[in-house]
Amino acid sequence: MPRPPIFTLPTTVRGWIILVVLGVLLAVGGFAFYKWQSLYFGMPKLPDTAELWETHREPAMEFVDRDGNTVAVRGPRYGRATNVAALPAYVPQAFIAAEDKRFYEHDGADDAAIARAAFSNLRAGETVSGASTITQQLIKNLVLDNRQTLKRKAQEMKLARELEKQLSKDEILSLYLNRVYFGAGLYGIDAAARNYFGKPPEKLEIQEAALLATLPKAPSKLNLRENLAGARERQLYVLSEMVDQGFITKEQANVAREADVKIIDAPTYDTQMGYVIDASAERVKAMLPKLPGDLVVTVSIDTKMQEAIEKLLIARMAKDGKAQGASQVGALVMGKDGRVIAMVGGTDYATSEFNRVTQAKRQPGSSFKPFVYAAALEDGFSPYDVMVDKPVTIDKWQPTNYGGGYLGPMTLSEALARSTNTVAAQLAQESSEERVIALAKRFGMTSDMEPFPSIALGSQAVTMWELVRAFGAFESGGLRMDPYLIDKIEDSRGMVLYQRPEYERERVYPYDLAEDMNAMMARVVNAPIGTGGRARVKNWTVAGKTGTSQDWRDAWFVGFTAAYVGAVWVGNDDDSPMKRVTGGGLPADLWSDMMEVVHEGKPPESLIGAESGMVISEAAEQRISFYRGLSQAFSVAAANRAAGVSAPQ
Repeated sequence: MPRPPIFTLPTTVRGWIILVVLGVLLAVGGFAFYKWQSLYFGMPKLPDTAELWETHREPAMEFVDRDGNTVAVRGPRYGRATNVAALPAYVPQAFIAAEDKRFYEHDGADDAAIARAAFSNLRAGETVSGASTITQQLIKNLVLDNRQTLKRKAQEMKLARELEKQLSKDEILSLYLNRVYFGAGLYGIDAAARNYFGKPPEKLEIQEAALLATLPKAPSKLNLRENLAGARERQLYVLSEMVDQGFITKEQANVAREADVKIIDAPTYDTQMGYVIDASAERVKAMLPKLPGDLVVTVSIDTKMQEAIEKLLIARMAKDGKAQGASQVGALVMGKDGRVIAMVGGTDYATSEFNRVTQAKRQPGSSFKPFVYAAALEDGFSPYDVMVDKPVTIDKWQPTNYGGGYLGPMTLSEALARSTNTVAAQLAQESSEERVIALAKRFGMTSDMEPFPSIALGSQAVTMWELVRAFGAFESGGLRMDPYLIDKIEDSRGMVLYQRPEYERERVYPYDLAEDMNAMMARVVNAPIGTGGRARVKNWTVAGKTGTSQDWRDAWFVGFTAAYVGAVWVGNDDDSPMKRVTGGGLPADLWSDMMEVVHEGKPPESLIGAESGMVISEAAEQRISFYRGLSQAFSVAAANRAAGVSAPQ
């Protein structure tokens, strides 16, 4: 017979205790589960690989010339993408030794390192050691924030392990080396190597790699230009760890410790290039409405020509500008294909960022007249048709010539060479102001213009950019010029986002009429009666037009050779008058100086149609003499009649 229990709880009490215990266990488990779950609540999703290269990047543009030389950087400098496979082995190894010795062994978070760090911190009573792997640092910098909380750390570790499943170790290391911050606005090893040592990362030596590996820990504190001694002290630690890990030998470490390290001066860029860079950046934003994190933009500028032109224009304005009441200058040179070779937006970018080439709208004065004459030729006139320079009234507007007086009959060619206002005004009436505006727009002008009679004398404001573009149609024989500042746009990994294409230029004017226009504009520069004689260029035929706005507020020379098209403007930003400066004076001189620079060493080329404008045919001369003599005879007779003098019998 079984022995009865010494003590037995009633069934109801026992059941109650069991329920209480289960309830406590469930509560504790539920609380633990809740806390565990809360660590990952709101955790961001790991971005795709491509997004990791772009995320959390401030917009930055590096501008380079056609030879790949950096001419300016806007925003942080990220450098160009670098793959660890292209680097000497000791370069990534220096960072592994400094930041994450078990990088190739852990799964994204190093549990052993975490335990060691926790023990060190507990013993010290404060945080003296961290345990973030390179993968965790990537997650912290690219996905999470920098808050020091348990939740953020837990998420960092979880996402780091996810990233290790998504990318290979070398891919993670490449991403790290391209995104890590090195201080002084430098992101990525390419930017750091070039900025501190003047070389690409592929050419770094051991001592240089070890120095760069010291920076991610304290990029501002150990800035190589401001605290090289501090960085070299930590460099010793990095070299020692590289030896311990078997990355380099003791002998290599000793050589690296003793090696002299030369930190180059911080790169300086031509301040005046700011006008070019601003204009280029605006065009990049227009071409790529959604900018990636960083770009490498190849600009069309010839930097040597740009610097030479800047210096000569600024020096000449300092020498002669003040005496002539001119405080500002703008200049633009384009190749015959539309490539912008040089752009000077003002005398001093540091003082004024306003670009007188692309932003300033000024009255072109008589430099607009070629479009009036081009419309007239298109409507059936010829360069040797005769018109009369005489008083003209158009809707109460009475144009007068510079210097006063009237010469009577003259060919259109002579009228353009002399810049005779009355003839231009009559021609605009013959074709209509609307026709003149339509032709200017067809040639590439974009500013709004109203069909006022005074448009014949360039009374409506335009930019230098569009004026030079429109003159390019003459130089090419009637093909519209499409100016460009940008050859190519890439991201930092070398992916081409834009490449200027080759294409057929649109014909906007008949070739034979462009020949006639070039012949007439060649007389402006080369004929004794021309207003632009000071714009000549040695060994090259120049065609162009002077321009002076009312009260000498603007003075221009716009012209071209077979190789280049360009313009120079002088004036004052406040629109105040200069001291009788005309387009045939200081602007023509500056244009000639500028073009001597860009044509130096180039063999001369023939300019379409220009040679026929160098001389006037004998028949044309006879016709001009006949009409001018006849006009003068009638003028004398009329004057005699008015004075009561009888004509001789």
